[in-house]
Amino acid sequence: MSPVFSHGSLRLYLLSLLAESPKHGYELIQALSDRFGGTYSPSAGTIYPRLAKLEEEGLVTKTVDGRKTVYSITDAGRAELAARENELGAIEEEVTDSVRRLADEVRAGVDDAMRALRAELASAAREASRDSTRVNPRQQARQEAADAGRDSRAAAAAAVREAEAAVNEFRQSIRTDLRTRAARGTLPAEVVPFLTEELNLLYRRFAEALDRP
Repeated sequence: MSPVFSHGSLRLYLLSLLAESPKHGYELIQALSDRFGGTYSPSAGTIYPRLAKLEEEGLVTKTVDGRKTVYSITDAGRAELAARENELGAIEEEVTDSVRRLADEVRAGVDDAMRALRAELASAAREASRDSTRVNPRQQARQEAADAGRDSRAAAAAAVREAEAAVNEFRQSIRTDLRTRAARGTLPAEVVPFLTEELNLLYRRFAEALDRP
């Protein structure tokens, strides 16, 4: 964010706010925020050291009201404001320019954020479009078999691709589960012999199905 007050301007502006009425620190921060339309709100670390300096110079006094410290302008403070009236007018112009500049920065930030959001949405839309065009291998094989119609060779080739897709899918699932359990140290010793036996049994049944008329 661009600088709001030039050197020494905030000190004089605080005096002008206290000339309107006594205020505690939060009220001064809120008053500045209101003057800037919410685009600028000084921190306590910005305000309180300047108030302490003004108190040291005898331009403000402070009183404790419960848990709040209320600052009031002194006669010396009003005299300084009167002596520097021209400077205060220039500071008011600074504030007006700062409000306009900060508003422009906020708008630019919003525009940048909207452009980034639109880019992200466009990217997501392109990704969704690509995903919608990706065909599952098994679905593709079924579609090819349907398109082949009475062409038995084309239908058989499509069936082989569907079977290969199913086998690869099964193989990948088994491989992932085995590696995950092995990495965790929770792979039972009997799992591999069991898997081998079941695969052999499945292959025998598969071979018998191939030989059926």
